[in-house]
Amino acid sequence: MRLKPRRVLLLALILFIFYVLYKILAPETSSKHIQVDKYTNKPSLTEARKNVTLKIEQSDVVRELKATYRLDWDHHLNESPWTIAQKWISKEHVHPENTPELGAVLRAMATRKIIAADVGYRGTQLKMTILLEGGQRAVFKPKWFPRDHVIEGPPYAGEDRHNGEIVAFHLGRLFDFRRTPLAVGRIVNLETEIKPVAKQRLLETFFRRGNNTCFYGKCYYCKGEETGLCGSGVHMEGTVVLWLPNTVTLKLHKHPWSRTYRKGVIAQWEKDDNYCHNTVLLKPQFQDGPRLLDIIDTAVFDYIIGNADRHHYETLGDEQSAVMLILDNAKSFGNPHNDERSILAPLYQCCRIRESTWLRLHMFGDGMLSDVLEAVLSADPIAPVISQHHFRAMDRRLSTVVNTVKTCLTKFSVNEVLIKNR
Repeated sequence: MRLKPRRVLLLALILFIFYVLYKILAPETSSKHIQVDKYTNKPSLTEARKNVTLKIEQSDVVRELKATYRLDWDHHLNESPWTIAQKWISKEHVHPENTPELGAVLRAMATRKIIAADVGYRGTQLKMTILLEGGQRAVFKPKWFPRDHVIEGPPYAGEDRHNGEIVAFHLGRLFDFRRTPLAVGRIVNLETEIKPVAKQRLLETFFRRGNNTCFYGKCYYCKGEETGLCGSGVHMEGTVVLWLPNTVTLKLHKHPWSRTYRKGVIAQWEKDDNYCHNTVLLKPQFQDGPRLLDIIDTAVFDYIIGNADRHHYETLGDEQSAVMLILDNAKSFGNPHNDERSILAPLYQCCRIRESTWLRLHMFGDGMLSDVLEAVLSADPIAPVISQHHFRAMDRRLSTVVNTVKTCLTKFSVNEVLIKNR
């Protein structure tokens, strides 16, 4: 009899709870304590059998996690996908933990007819606002770079990486944050799908470069044809991000760990190791409620995807209990060879993290994160979504996060570091 997805996750979490408690409370075992065969100077047969058993158990967990998070793209919907997506939004999350309708909603985002297109004014980066059949607004973020392109320079350098939004959405599912908007890959025909329904102000920014259709839109960095982007012929790959309904009230806040974005000028948190305790924790909004823990969750999330551009954040309302959304994730996956440790400042300066987040991190350790995530992303219309270099970087960064928490546990008690949800 097949276990239900929620029961599988619960069982996996229980197993990892015992593992985490053991790792926290038991002394570290050095390599010299491993049982070694005196003749071969290699791990004994008993030790080898233990390793094999552990790998088999891990393989079983990976298999169940892949089954749990795999989406049914062909699921039949009994009502509008946009109505379903709107119903999902609560005070804590943008979508539920797991539901068969999720794949079908993403399919609708990737295939529904585009009935209107306009410029994307908000922000600094090139994008379009599109209206999908049925009246759903969405954002189309176009592809700038091939999958293996490496962004050099500051950690926030370069144009948006459209595929980062897709990975962020699914990573939010795996970590049970569920505060990232729905995102899916889509290839559009600029000549037949966009231009015939484009508003005049968007249409005016279209031009040709050789045999390719191009546009430069309207945004802070959109200065004309020299800043424009071209498709491959008439086709352009991009990501469709679902727009939150107007009924949702968002409140914009300045991020306490934001960068100055000025060369040679560093922020206070970059030069004060006690910034969290001396500054952040003195502010009322961070003394109670979920805000600080949300920021730390997001710092872990951003570090793993390589996003160093979280200068503002938005909450679902302005109440003290309002949760932080994880929006605008396209500055991620720029350089898989660079791990920007400063992104983790909220974690290593405050030395606290949700216990549930800590357990999730352990559950996806030892390469399980990339294994499960790659399987989930393989169904996206523009797969492969990211390169193998980025998958390996995510596993490496996850290990760094775990070690950072362990360092905190050597300085403070378990109850001070691992915080119950609130």
